[in-house]
Amino acid sequence: MSVPCYPDFIPLDIGLKDSLHPRLSLTSDGVSEFTFSGLYLFRNRYKYHISRNTGEDGGFIISGVQPAAGTDHEKKFFMTPCAAPDLKILEDLFKTHDYWKNISESVISPVRDKLEERGVVFTEDRDNFDYLYYRKDLAELNGKKYHKKKNHVNHFKNAYPDHEQKPVSKETISAANEILDRWRQNSSLDGDYKASKEALDLFDVLALRGTVFFVNGNPAAYCLGESIARGRMFAIHFEKGIDEYKGIYQFMNQAFAESLPRFFTLINREQDLGNEGLRQAKMTYRPCGFVQKYTGKLK
Repeated sequence: MSVPCYPDFIPLDIGLKDSLHPRLSLTSDGVSEFTFSGLYLFRNRYKYHISRNTGEDGGFIISGVQPAAGTDHEKKFFMTPCAAPDLKILEDLFKTHDYWKNISESVISPVRDKLEERGVVFTEDRDNFDYLYYRKDLAELNGKKYHKKKNHVNHFKNAYPDHEQKPVSKETISAANEILDRWRQNSSLDGDYKASKEALDLFDVLALRGTVFFVNGNPAAYCLGESIARGRMFAIHFEKGIDEYKGIYQFMNQAFAESLPRFFTLINREQDLGNEGLRQAKMTYRPCGFVQKYTGKLK
């Protein structure tokens, strides 16, 4: 299956993995949404359709919809993971879409001045900034700024000396599914349950990697993600834990970072989506930077 050239779009399908994955893996910014799995697992939520950019870059144009806040209406957006389309295509896209979403630094920089002259207004989308951390910092938790985090990890290790971690594999996938189902039972919202479930079912097809954590031989937590930004960054897409194990999330964060190969210098822990509690939690780990994203609209 191949991606048609613009203006034709087709629904995002698992059969497109071989067409999309190689090109998306070459994007340098590390936008957490711009991997094949990141798009595919949320294809139904955003009704993703895809087209191939006819420019020299040969990237993709992704069309989707998102409910407008506080209304029953949907806003239609487009995304360009690899490069900005040429002016004619961009004009056409703005006629059929409400806004341009998740514009990364490498996409916006070469064209910003020219497009602003033509009436495109770019705005920082802080709610969708991805949080970046040095892998070494999360693995070692050294220094005063991580004192409380390290205490949580040490308390967990002391409380549950019989703990172990195993890679996500065909042998441990049933344990991960058990954790996910228990998490859902204790959560007031389904959240990303459907995407999490499908990610586990297709982890090998989607080339995801992760770890399942056990306490006293019982499944306790798991995390799942993938390599992005040309292999220098690891994006954590899903983390689920059973809250009865106090400190499980802090321990999982530290232990998984420690287990990652050293060539991953950065860990991308995705965005906070404007949730103040989540923002505060992500900031307590002292990010070393952000993957900045912008939206674009016509005046």
